[in-house]
Amino acid sequence: MSRPERNVHIAKSVKVIEWLKTEMLDQVSNLYKGLHQANQSLISDSLASLVVVVYVLARRVGVSYREIDQNVARKLREHTREGHQLEEWYGDLSQLEEYINKR
Repeated sequence: MSRPERNVHIAKSVKVIEWLKTEMLDQVSNLYKGLHQANQSLISDSLASLVVVVYVLARRVGVSYREIDQNVARKLREHTREGHQLEEWYGDLSQLEEYINKR
């Protein structure tokens, strides 16, 4: 790849990363609106969009989908073992871990 092509590639990558960051903020804003309005459809759509943006942003910055999945699984195990409040009160973390493992 010649120097000018490489510079264009780098600039494009930076632009995409910046766009993904703004998309993430936009979806967090939509999530808050959905929560405020008790709009289940907007809440679900915003959360799904956030998951997609997280995976794509990870890939753009050099983190594989597999690495994200492994880190999520590790975090769930750690938090469950350490007695995280969400686990203690509701069992959310072990339920999520079980769901992920069955996929």
